[in-house]
Amino acid sequence: MEDVLRQVDERQDELIELVQTLIKFETPAPPARNTNEAQAFVADFLKDQGFSIDRWDVYPGDPNVVGFLNGTDSKNYKSLIINGHMDVAEVSEDENWEKDPFTPIVRDGAIIGRGAADMKGGMAGALFAIQLLRENGVELPGDLTLQSVIGEEVGEAGTLQACKRNGGAEADFAVVVDTSDLHIQGQGGVITGWITIKSDKTFHDAMRRKMIHAGGKVVGASAIEKMMKVMEGLQELERHWAVTKSYPGYPAGTNTINPAVIEGGRHAAFIADECRLWITVHFYPNETHEQVAKEVEAHILNVAKGDIWLKDNPPTFTWGGTSMIEERGEIFPSLEVDPDHEGVQLLAGVHERVSGERATIDVSPTVTDGGWLGDAGIPTVIYGPGDLNNAHAVNEQVSIEQLVYYTKTLLQFICEWSNTRKKT
Repeated sequence: MEDVLRQVDERQDELIELVQTLIKFETPAPPARNTNEAQAFVADFLKDQGFSIDRWDVYPGDPNVVGFLNGTDSKNYKSLIINGHMDVAEVSEDENWEKDPFTPIVRDGAIIGRGAADMKGGMAGALFAIQLLRENGVELPGDLTLQSVIGEEVGEAGTLQACKRNGGAEADFAVVVDTSDLHIQGQGGVITGWITIKSDKTFHDAMRRKMIHAGGKVVGASAIEKMMKVMEGLQELERHWAVTKSYPGYPAGTNTINPAVIEGGRHAAFIADECRLWITVHFYPNETHEQVAKEVEAHILNVAKGDIWLKDNPPTFTWGGTSMIEERGEIFPSLEVDPDHEGVQLLAGVHERVSGERATIDVSPTVTDGGWLGDAGIPTVIYGPGDLNNAHAVNEQVSIEQLVYYTKTLLQFICEWSNTRKKT
């Protein structure tokens, strides 16, 4: 195995070229619907390594690719899923890139280009590790699955679709090779929601005096103004959570409720009869999106009961969604990591042997598709090259040294995990 690991160093140029090839596929989301060519490349790459391929459109122009490599003794040895997303963060016209974001540059020990850190570097390292294992005739007793999914950047949960399809949620362990700076991580979760206030009556703007002054005798209200009470209630709940909830590795108050977008009214000549508030809720790894949504609803409905108009016109709630593009809504389930799990311990040990540094097991301040794998009952961790200072950034880049360490670690881990016997 030492000979195979040594080839990562000796063939570093091939690894760098593979990262560059993936970056050259322009796959920003939004606009999305642009991963066909990139996913075809991944499918062909995996076919060449002996994988069977399942490819299907999650959305037109955005297919998932899942490769399966049957182990030589699947019944007795442990299986692994490697997961990564092919979409990258959007690029705005006014961003001052050194060069075109999809024309990668190699300089000063780094690869620069959109997706280098998040997460085409991670995907390339995984593919290269598989290639070296196959070229060197390394037999894997356990099953190996690679999921190259779409839609992570816009909450389209290609990973959820992969888990639902053809028993894709069956594995003994999963590694999401997303941006983690080579930390072994879990994550909190995110859910978006819409809070709607709607009046069953519509009034002309000239009726406002009769609605707000003594003797007017018109019972009505502006939905926009009433939404201000809802926002105050959300702030109260956010402060309450900051005081009463915590999770190791997170600063107090990380569980936030962000009033992100407000929409209301129909015209300046009307009293606003409807107002909608789009919120983003962050929660801790030991919480579920269903749980926090219920907490928000219960608190805001109690706020409404204390208002003379809202008690008869209570807010309604719509949570989550399968796409920020199609539905303006998303869910990222949380992911809790057991540091004593056999897979976590093995990955930490391999990381230390390869890098010479003790593995850091902590929590990501952002979210990935890892929550969907965990939600499916698969013990899962996030482990990949690149850091969040570079993810989504102008002149995004990944360290070549870190990429090499990551590729070696993943290669060794795949081999050792696949040779781990299942407990009977």
